[in-house]
Amino acid sequence: MSELAESANSDRLAAMKIGVTLLGTATISAGILDLIWGDFDSGHQPIEALGVYIPGRAMFAYITGIWMILAGAAIFSRRTVRAGALATAAIYSIFGMFSLPRFYTMPHRYGFHITLILGVFGEMLLQFIVVAGCVVLYASFASPASRWTAKAALVARLTFGLSGVLFGMAHFINPKGPVHMIPQWLPFGAPFWILISGIGFMLAGLAILSGILNILATRLLALMLLIFEIALVPIIFGYPHLHQAWGASAYNLAVAGAVLIFVASITSRHAKGHAIPSASELA
Repeated sequence: MSELAESANSDRLAAMKIGVTLLGTATISAGILDLIWGDFDSGHQPIEALGVYIPGRAMFAYITGIWMILAGAAIFSRRTVRAGALATAAIYSIFGMFSLPRFYTMPHRYGFHITLILGVFGEMLLQFIVVAGCVVLYASFASPASRWTAKAALVARLTFGLSGVLFGMAHFINPKGPVHMIPQWLPFGAPFWILISGIGFMLAGLAILSGILNILATRLLALMLLIFEIALVPIIFGYPHLHQAWGASAYNLAVAGAVLIFVASITSRHAKGHAIPSASELA
């Protein structure tokens, strides 16, 4: 194995391990939060899109909490990691599907605007980013000849790429949205950091879609998300009784984990594409 391949393999294993740890821990934490509050996190589990009054809402929240705890715990074991990845992908897919009614209700209420439609689409992609990471994790334990491997790579590339571009656009279209997440003690003011993070999201998305510097861009995206986690800490301490504040932290960690799992997958493919053949292979 070439030095490049060895280095890439080491980086891949580290990214995969950290990614799985973050994704599993975050999913378990989100489940525990649902059990504590006996309700969904409205910011990241938007069940309100289905209606204001939902019969059995608390019961569904408890079921969801148990589901997430079991699914998150399952991905820590090699014996159950594929089942855990599928279960985690399923619950985040359901969260994403919650937003479907808003493609009708939002234009009906506020009129049809392309930014409104993009906003709903972005809300769905918030969930499907984690789903894409779970699909990659599932495929990483499948046979190399499995059709899952190629499909997972394409799904993840499109999901992470489009999400990055769309989230970056959202920072410019609605710069007031993330203002409350910017700590006041940071220099240069909130608008500056919103601009920087918006550019970061867009560049990462374009790099992933194009394949140009995609490994570097995805690593920097994961780093940015982990920095966001630091910014979320003051919000938790400021609003300790707010489910959404804790839920935002858990969700952000889940996304960071999904991104690192994706980093591991593209690092592996990059190493294979640049590996130097051995003498026996040349023969």
